[in-house]
Amino acid sequence: MSEAAANPLLSLKDLHMHFPVKGGVFLTAKASCRAVDGVSFDIMPGETVGLVGESGCGKSTLGKCIVRLLKPTSGEIHYDGINLGTIGRRRLKPLRREIQMIFQDPADSLNSRHTVRGILEEPFQIQKIGDSTSRQKKVDELLDVVGLPLSAADRFPFEFSGGQRQRIGIARAIALNPKLIICDEPVSALDVSIQSQILNLMLDLQEQFKLSYLFIAHDLAVVKHISDRIAVMYLGRVVEIADADTVYHNPRHPYTRALISAVPVPDPTRKRERIVLSGDVPSPINPPAGCPFHTRCPHVQDICRTEVPKLRNVAGDSERAHSVSCHFDL
Repeated sequence: MSEAAANPLLSLKDLHMHFPVKGGVFLTAKASCRAVDGVSFDIMPGETVGLVGESGCGKSTLGKCIVRLLKPTSGEIHYDGINLGTIGRRRLKPLRREIQMIFQDPADSLNSRHTVRGILEEPFQIQKIGDSTSRQKKVDELLDVVGLPLSAADRFPFEFSGGQRQRIGIARAIALNPKLIICDEPVSALDVSIQSQILNLMLDLQEQFKLSYLFIAHDLAVVKHISDRIAVMYLGRVVEIADADTVYHNPRHPYTRALISAVPVPDPTRKRERIVLSGDVPSPINPPAGCPFHTRCPHVQDICRTEVPKLRNVAGDSERAHSVSCHFDL
């Protein structure tokens, strides 16, 4: 992982993604599902930012907004100085070379009617890069890079194991030499023994091609292994963001502390006090007023019920930025 440069490669500013909830005879919009509700953070060149949180907190939706599979409701997505949230398809097409995505389930994201060669040649055809001979050569190079035999090119995705299919998905993601890859839980559907192989492959590719990653996952141990910084999401908002060691050893938000306490410790003689949160995650259709976490927070005060806390730096004079969305210094 390379050192962070002065200017961010990707910058999110107050990003919102609201989905209309329709009802009635004429299916008119009755409410909005606030999947992403004001997210702001940066990704530097060569950096990996891990994004963690419970199911339904908006992680995958945020990733799809960045690659413009979804057009955000409001806010800004600045990639290398260009606001991706507002540009049209014509201007967006060449930028898709530089921002790619690895999906959670390779069985669903790979077209089972196409051979691996057809799948890996498709990005070059869409972007009108090279001729048939050069594309075939590039496919062979991609298979070699991700550790698959050249004979795999003429087989179909269903003929491979889950780990091999994810290698094909990774090969497709790096085909056009992108700078940023959104990784949407790329190892969660794989066996534990295969997860480490895929993670090591991604680390090797990052060093070889100078890639930046947004790594979305549930497993905090996996996120710590691969990430430079970690952002924690809750109900569509980032509640804490800092470097990986700080998040694990000095979490400042009550929700982050609860997540860290649930991480298994690979030592039977060591015990960790588990923080069990009361209640359920509120609905993003009708989120609570004030701090979105106050309905489950053990430290809730009156201000938490009425005022939304801002993401603020709590690192003091430290060189390592540590931002927390909480009214109190816990």
